[in-house]
Amino acid sequence: MRKNPVYLSILFLSLIILVLPKAHGQQRYVMNLQGYNEQPYHFGFILGLNQMLFTLKPVDNMTGIKWNNSQSPDIAADSLFVYSVNTTGAPGFSVGILGSLRLRKYLDLRFIPTLSFGSRNLLYTIRAFKNGNIVYDKGSSDSTFVHVKKQINSTYITFPLLIKYRSYRDNNIGAYFLGGISYSIDLAAAKRTKQNANNTNSGIIKMRTHDFSIQAGAGFDFYTPYFKLGVEAKMIYGLNNLIIKENDLYSGSIKSMHSKMFMLSFIFE
Repeated sequence: MRKNPVYLSILFLSLIILVLPKAHGQQRYVMNLQGYNEQPYHFGFILGLNQMLFTLKPVDNMTGIKWNNSQSPDIAADSLFVYSVNTTGAPGFSVGILGSLRLRKYLDLRFIPTLSFGSRNLLYTIRAFKNGNIVYDKGSSDSTFVHVKKQINSTYITFPLLIKYRSYRDNNIGAYFLGGISYSIDLAAAKRTKQNANNTNSGIIKMRTHDFSIQAGAGFDFYTPYFKLGVEAKMIYGLNNLIIKENDLYSGSIKSMHSKMFMLSFIFE
């Protein structure tokens, strides 16, 4: 699951490798959309694939903290110790609209409201005891530990403000870099927290709704006779600690939890 961003990057690079030889295989080219980059503004839309993850930092002395059965409703045990917390992600998708303002010859300002759907998993490895005896996990090859997976679904509305630096256009192809900041709202986190506001031991991971992040990426623009197609890969790193601490094993084992997302986008302008 963690390798999905790598697979998406390979897909992105493979597309470029396939297209670039065709772009340079001809001596003369018909210039599509001449004067396009001299226009003051453009609009378009985005379709993308994403993978959401977390950057986790466990609490100090995590393995030495003893939890009781009321602090872990998923496990029938009277004493529990967390040995590790890891994260995995699953592929998701994104859609958005784009507004681009020309600042200078090779510099654009982009505003891209985006709706992203995805999910992440928190994987807990726990040593559990009941009446002094080890609780075995029959569904795992490492049965002396109990393994718990918490799936966290997210629906982000993101408002990025990005600076795009374009290269010199080579016939109908151009490269670019971009970076900037964004503000996001996780609608799923808001709903989950509201539904479980009065239940501190539900076993539900509660997260903060609002986040700020930085974005950085690169891509290629392909000028067709009718529109410009952009193929772009970027990373998004959340700045806020999203975990809401509760009196339970799951949130109590995490000191900080930041959002991270890889996105491969196809941009039509």
